[in-house]
Amino acid sequence: MDRKSAFAAPGGKRAYIALGSNLGDREAYLREALRRLDARDGIAIDRVSAVYETDPVGYTDQPKFLNMAAALTTERSPLDLLREMLDVERELGRVRDIRYGPRTIDLDLLLMDGVELETEELTLPHPRMMERAFVLVPLLEVLDGHAPERRAVEAAARSALSQGKDGIARWTTITWPCASAHSEN
Repeated sequence: MDRKSAFAAPGGKRAYIALGSNLGDREAYLREALRRLDARDGIAIDRVSAVYETDPVGYTDQPKFLNMAAALTTERSPLDLLREMLDVERELGRVRDIRYGPRTIDLDLLLMDGVELETEELTLPHPRMMERAFVLVPLLEVLDGHAPERRAVEAAARSALSQGKDGIARWTTITWPCASAHSEN
């Protein structure tokens, strides 16, 4: 049994992540972050959203972001998955010197199989995801149709988009080796 098919076993959990980049070759950083996560043991990227160009939020004196979301299956605990994501950020040159500042890559764990968790290191669901169209719009594209959060995410996305506070425009799609992934334009 190969690494990807092993996740069909009962131990695999569904998780959803958000990805963002606004420095250098933004699209290349998104692709490489996905590739590196998928190459890790116990993590398989299943679906990816389209890529959206978005205005910065919080600290606004910086370039626009490219944002997307991905659905993955993992054998890892939420904290182990978060630590792997932080390792990928470091590998790709992420520097944390300005809160909400420019970055080569930003990876956020949004949801994990209905897990609710609040520790100093991680809060699930992500505490600010329901306020941000740049997270909600791509998340809707990869969120399982039967996910209990789906209706709330749809309503929050409509609300965030109607307020027009998050400039968001579809940028491109990334081909991912999965039948349900978006195909490249």
